[in-house]
Amino acid sequence: MTVCTPPKVLTAATWRELAEAHGVRAAAFTVPARARKDRGLPHPIEDFLFEYYPFPLAFLSKWHPGIGVGLAVDGSSLPSQFSGKSYVMENDVVFADPRRLEGGARQRLAWMLELLEATQGRAPNFACHGLHEWAMVYRGRDVRHEKILGLRLPQEEIDALVESRAICCSHHDAFRFFAQDARPLNRLQPDLDSRVLLEQPGCVHANMDLYKWAAKSMPWAGSDLLLDCFELAVKLRDLDMRASPYDLTAWGREAVRIETAEGRRIYETEQKQLAAEARPLRDKLIRAIRMTLEMAGG
Repeated sequence: MTVCTPPKVLTAATWRELAEAHGVRAAAFTVPARARKDRGLPHPIEDFLFEYYPFPLAFLSKWHPGIGVGLAVDGSSLPSQFSGKSYVMENDVVFADPRRLEGGARQRLAWMLELLEATQGRAPNFACHGLHEWAMVYRGRDVRHEKILGLRLPQEEIDALVESRAICCSHHDAFRFFAQDARPLNRLQPDLDSRVLLEQPGCVHANMDLYKWAAKSMPWAGSDLLLDCFELAVKLRDLDMRASPYDLTAWGREAVRIETAEGRRIYETEQKQLAAEARPLRDKLIRAIRMTLEMAGG
């Protein structure tokens, strides 16, 4: 198989500087997370992305330039990530070559592209008001974070809110954590097969998942986009938990009281702002995956 040097090539000095800056930016999240793990002090918001998504801390720290960008080699040793099976060397330039993608990997990227394009093209729903977290603790039989968090309201008030308001969760991974008794109360019954049909760009979980899809699209998506998606996911998770029935005062968070009209207004305002931040990131990820598949011949 022949290779072709990408149109954009960064000098060794340039890309090493970019890689170093990326490491510093990622360390703002990974260093505190490692320290908490070593001390056995979990954080209910800031550790979630490292626990819920199956990517190690080191994964976030390693820099990749992304599709269509080559790195000039200056004779010194290359970072280990550039010796992976996705990378090739030609005329002293190393780059990720999509033609090295195997069939299964191409199919997974094609499915992600379909999901992202469908989500981006759908009208957003800003009427959920974070009720998914309340549905997860409905009737109190299984409270996910009870080891480190208490509830800020009595169980009967939580149950009453769940029963009194329409629940319209469209996200499969959020819905699967609903309490069994709360599942029939959801207007939708999302599952893996219906993800492409139901996910919408107002959903905090769909926007949080941009980090997951960027991670699964590496090295093609590039580390700048990966970290952009991660930083957005941190903000989304923060809103998610502040609007939940958990008591986060010990963690310096003031509740968004969605049990009140004012709290729902605040939630919707923040949700819209974060959805607006997610849109250009989803566009970039769509373009990166589409370009990868086109160059791969798939």
